[in-house]
Amino acid sequence: MEKFFESSVLSCFPVASEEVPAGFPSPAENHSGGSLDLTAHLIKHPEATFFLRVRGDSMTGAGIFDGDLLIVDRSLPPVSGDIVIAVLDGEFTVKRLIIRNGTIELRPENPLFKPLRIYEESQLEIWGVVTAAVKSFR
Repeated sequence: MEKFFESSVLSCFPVASEEVPAGFPSPAENHSGGSLDLTAHLIKHPEATFFLRVRGDSMTGAGIFDGDLLIVDRSLPPVSGDIVIAVLDGEFTVKRLIIRNGTIELRPENPLFKPLRIYEESQLEIWGVVTAAVKSFR
């Protein structure tokens, strides 16, 4: 798997000092709150971080949709509840890692898909932990 970006690709951008309400409209204010370094905000371990594009609909309940760009940190130890990039029997997948009562499951976040239970004969590698998703609306 090749590295998809260098940490210097993301830059600092201006950020407004006000938050935008998602409910009722409020008067707009033209205040600059300085700049936001997207690399520092989204990427904690640049040397171990990759972008991967999502294909499929198994994680829509987690807000991850076909075409989204995932930020994946390979240096983080996976814990139960994390969304992970897993290699199961040689195939990459993105799922929620569930570890409970000695069992491991890769759980989709879409009721149309079944959880993947991991058995002793399964070959599972947790390739990385998803830390963020980048979406495009246009």
